[in-house]
Amino acid sequence: MQTPPLRRTWVCSPGIWDVRFLKTFLDDLSLRASPLAPVEAIVGWGLKPSSRSGRKRAARTGLPYLALEDGFLRSIGLGETGAASVSLIVDDLGIYYDATRPSRLERWIETAPDWCDAAMRTRARALIDRIVETGISKTNMGGPLDRAILQDRPRILLVDQTAGDASIACGLAGPHSFATMVATAKAEHPEAQLIVKRHPAVAAGRKKGCIAEADLTGTTLLDADVSPADLLDEVDQVWCVTSALGFEAVMRGLPVRCFGAAFYSGWGLTTDEVVTGRRGVARDIETVVAAAMIQYTRYVDPVTGRRCEVETALERLVALRGRAERLAGYWAGVGFSPAKRPPIRRLLNGPRTRLRYFGNPATAERKAQAKSGRLIYWAGKETPAIAAMAAATVVPVVRMEDGFIRSRGLGSDFFGALSVALDDQGVYYDPTRPSRLETLIEEGRQDAATLARAARLRARVVEAGLSKYNLSGGTARPDWPADRRKVLVVGQVENDKSILKGCGDIRTNSGLVAAARADFPDAFLIYRNHPDVMSGNRPGMLDASAIEAVDATADGLDIVDCLDACDVLATLTSLSGFEALLRGKAVATYGRPFYGGWGLTTDAMTFDRRTRRASLDALVAAALIDYPIYVTPVGWPCEAEDLVEALIAARNDPPPAAPSNQIARWWKGINASLDRRAPPAY
Repeated sequence: MQTPPLRRTWVCSPGIWDVRFLKTFLDDLSLRASPLAPVEAIVGWGLKPSSRSGRKRAARTGLPYLALEDGFLRSIGLGETGAASVSLIVDDLGIYYDATRPSRLERWIETAPDWCDAAMRTRARALIDRIVETGISKTNMGGPLDRAILQDRPRILLVDQTAGDASIACGLAGPHSFATMVATAKAEHPEAQLIVKRHPAVAAGRKKGCIAEADLTGTTLLDADVSPADLLDEVDQVWCVTSALGFEAVMRGLPVRCFGAAFYSGWGLTTDEVVTGRRGVARDIETVVAAAMIQYTRYVDPVTGRRCEVETALERLVALRGRAERLAGYWAGVGFSPAKRPPIRRLLNGPRTRLRYFGNPATAERKAQAKSGRLIYWAGKETPAIAAMAAATVVPVVRMEDGFIRSRGLGSDFFGALSVALDDQGVYYDPTRPSRLETLIEEGRQDAATLARAARLRARVVEAGLSKYNLSGGTARPDWPADRRKVLVVGQVENDKSILKGCGDIRTNSGLVAAARADFPDAFLIYRNHPDVMSGNRPGMLDASAIEAVDATADGLDIVDCLDACDVLATLTSLSGFEALLRGKAVATYGRPFYGGWGLTTDAMTFDRRTRRASLDALVAAALIDYPIYVTPVGWPCEAEDLVEALIAARNDPPPAAPSNQIARWWKGINASLDRRAPPAY
């Protein structure tokens, strides 16, 4: 069946071209910038003045006008700061906030008996429950509620909006509606604490509110951007004019009173002071959510750049918000080489992150302390001055290291990392002190869903044959004897910090070979050099006696093929031991790697702090999901699964000749007020 041609459409609001993923959102349209081009429809941004010419032309010519607006689950950060949206509304009848005429959303709600079956209602209920559970809302950058403002009496939330918001006039309301709302609350509920919440854009100083200063007497003003979920958890009622916060309150089962015609009013879910003359049919919250968030709104997965369902977009926002909170605040980077700075900035970028680089540790410490920030440096690369400062300072210190799924090339060849571990306790390769990774494994707080996710991730990594650097090796599988136990001995860079910190008497590759030969006297011993040693970048070649003790070498062969072909992997502290565990191989350790001491390996050394017997999936969840942060090869913040898929997709392409310094921002601009709470645990 032939695909019908796309409708030629004039984009009458120039700012629409700045919408990220615009052509994916509007993949049913062929967009034109010129008003002179022959078109079959006109698209503009809602009822904004910028779309006035398009609306007039549509009315004059009879062409359809398609109104665009942000969806109800939008972004991490305000649209006013350029935060990229995961959702877009396209309305061919009106627009949801304009109660003066029908909209496509209103039509979806009215006709719900025709499309909203039991399966759809079940889906909508699951979506509501997940939204309430996660506290996700439209812009998702509010801080925690200061509960010191709460009084021990009934609480009514009065929701302010931005002056001039089109939804107010289009919702059959005006400035008087806000005055009436406040006055009515004072008159009818003199016993209640009235909490006035400013709009986030007002709290950020970008716009003005609607509630007059004189009307604030006798109320508690909340003039900061706080998490809607935190606030809604603490109030008994929500009163608003047309704010979408009322919709979030209805989803949480709170009584909501509307002093304007909001899109969710008029369906029996709210107490309404204004009616449209339409609607009037009773609809439950599952139906309205299904209409608004499933049928009416379009979504794009910001990592894949493809259209997706609301559930996927919601989970992206959950992950991006967690990342934004983890990275919020001021970071004073010290000791980073020029080659590392662009990829580090790319990895740490966020809507409330400020990263500054310093060459002098003392200056970095002063700046971090003055701004209630954190110091960050690359673990193992610190100078004595940085190490001394980090040991003595009262400023929180975070150490950075490569993640375990890193890149498509060696760090020593200056290929930028696509994942890094951020550790506020130590660093994973140093067993002389606790690390955040060790704590994550020891505490074992992963729930069943996270463990199942880890199992899927592990299976995908193994299926795809991924490793840390993903360097191509020989294509042939090793031709090693089938009648002997095969022990793969993996060499390392001998001045690596994991060896210096994590090994005892055996701390060289030659010593490792000798120990493996002693423990596996009848085995077929295969030795593989570290890629950095083979490339000549780092030390670690075997001595003559060790060369004589091995039966074969695996240099030039793909590490994944070697892992698949061996029975046992012997190592000091190499990450290849972790990769062998992923593949169900036996692992013998002669140092103290992060994956040793949990009952999954045979260990020559002891691990006094590691008392828990961890499952492999718990180890994977901690090491690959909870501990690092990731970006895609083009710089978009992502999850471990996304980087795995990106590396799989790119595996047949040659690695870039030089690292990409691109920063794909999921935000633009920085919120004026940085989070000055205590830094989160990593």
